[in-house]
Amino acid sequence: MDGRPNLGFVGLGTMGSRVAGRLLSAGHTVYGFNRTASKAGPLVERGLILCETPRAVAEAADIVFSMVTDGRALNEVAARADGILAGLGPGKTYIDLSTVSPQASTQLAERVRSTGAWMLDAPVSGSVPAVEAGTLMIVVGGDRDVFESVLPVLQELGQNVRHVGPNGHGLLLKLAINISLGVQMLAFSEGVLLAEKAGIARSLAVEVITGSAIGSPMLQSRGPLVVDAPDDAWFDVELMHKDLMLALATGAELETPLPSTAITNELFNAARAMGYAQSDIASVFDVLSEMAGTP
Repeated sequence: MDGRPNLGFVGLGTMGSRVAGRLLSAGHTVYGFNRTASKAGPLVERGLILCETPRAVAEAADIVFSMVTDGRALNEVAARADGILAGLGPGKTYIDLSTVSPQASTQLAERVRSTGAWMLDAPVSGSVPAVEAGTLMIVVGGDRDVFESVLPVLQELGQNVRHVGPNGHGLLLKLAINISLGVQMLAFSEGVLLAEKAGIARSLAVEVITGSAIGSPMLQSRGPLVVDAPDDAWFDVELMHKDLMLALATGAELETPLPSTAITNELFNAARAMGYAQSDIASVFDVLSEMAGTP
């Protein structure tokens, strides 16, 4: 034993599998669970110890992570009889990397404390390339001392790891980030489409706009995807729509107007209806293009 904590990981999807893979590459012992066990095969070949239930993962690990699609999935892996909560106890830390409702996460954190364990909400900002490179931004809500105790593990996943307040605050800031992600993607797509309709090559418009004063790191990374879409979405329309809906619900609770969020959400909702739910968010360009009658 090298003194490092045993880790657990529940939810080995597109992002979760890559996060778990980085932890394995760093030399950690990692116990894992995925609802579709066969998808964990490549990680098992690399040393992941596959468990039959989330409870078994939490029982085996000192620090257990989860990364699932939404609040419903989180409740399923955490709160059922064979879920994460049932395997927690004093001295353990539960870190949820999912983007879910801040309110629901805070309630779950209270249940975790009743077991003697601690919970951090630690949603990540960044897509597949960032997790593979270990350059995720991670915003963390929860007890600061607990955060400090697990910081070395989190820093193996991201270069920018910030404690931002009590439970729920990591998720609040993640939603704030994703508002801008969606709004920027929509505004950029509008500009590229306007240029293309006027006769400027799409690739040239993308190059010039991303190289201009408004070329944020996000646009510089994702802008080229409106020309050459990825086979596998970095961040799909369905998840973006979910996050915008969470932001709008949180805004309503806090009596905070979010007008650009509401408009952007309507476009992503249209994208879902037009068959783009599993496509990368860059496909909002294609949605606008169809609306404009452009092949």
